[in-house]
Amino acid sequence: MVLQFEILSFVFGLCVGSFLNVCIYRLPVSKSIVYPGSACPLCGNMIRFYDNIPVVSYILLRGKCRYCSSIISPRYAYIELMTGFFSYLMVLKFGITLEALIYFTFIVVLIVITFIDIDHRIIPDMISLPGIPVFFAASFILPEMSWMDSLIGILTGGGSLFLVAYVYTLITKIDGMGGGDIKLLAMIGAVVGLQGVIFTILLSSAVGTIYGLTVMLKSRKNMKLAVPFGPFLSIGAATYIFYGPQLIYWYYGILV
Repeated sequence: MVLQFEILSFVFGLCVGSFLNVCIYRLPVSKSIVYPGSACPLCGNMIRFYDNIPVVSYILLRGKCRYCSSIISPRYAYIELMTGFFSYLMVLKFGITLEALIYFTFIVVLIVITFIDIDHRIIPDMISLPGIPVFFAASFILPEMSWMDSLIGILTGGGSLFLVAYVYTLITKIDGMGGGDIKLLAMIGAVVGLQGVIFTILLSSAVGTIYGLTVMLKSRKNMKLAVPFGPFLSIGAATYIFYGPQLIYWYYGILV
């Protein structure tokens, strides 16, 4: 029975991932995520329901449009698989609980933000700003998070990045961090609290630095390359949800 729930959670995640692809494509260009239905961006033909089955349709169509044979980006299938995998992990870790649903919703929001930031270098306020009160309200349900922990996470998350951005701009006269990152970390803080915010900042900074240096060394052209920070904040927050306390305990063990 448990295995059945885990399989069903994976299938559920695949379906949610299909919807996330719509959100990622349409939200930044202010299009409705409900109407019209999905269509090929090249030929304009509507995609039939049997061609819109998560992952399966992509494989059967060999990554091409049925009507014009244009190439469909494999990223659509990757996002569906990623969302399915996270849904499966949530049930594996938290069971069929309200806690699992809240954390899965949080991860879903991070996935949308990550790919929009990668594509457009923006984090839409329509996602992060409502996310702050919504996830603050969720702190009254989450067993490991009090409303005070959530509030402190919001203030330290948004406040810390705001301070960094302000000081950087004051010194260099250049905007070094967008307001979207500040609001995103405030939203993350509502879910993970102060400890999670610190963990997220440290891990995202480390991963972002390694990625940025790798890209700059490969390009050897632009040493002031702008890298979206939202994806790294999302990686840090998602890692904390699953492994944060264990990694912190392991780190303290090394220091001692």
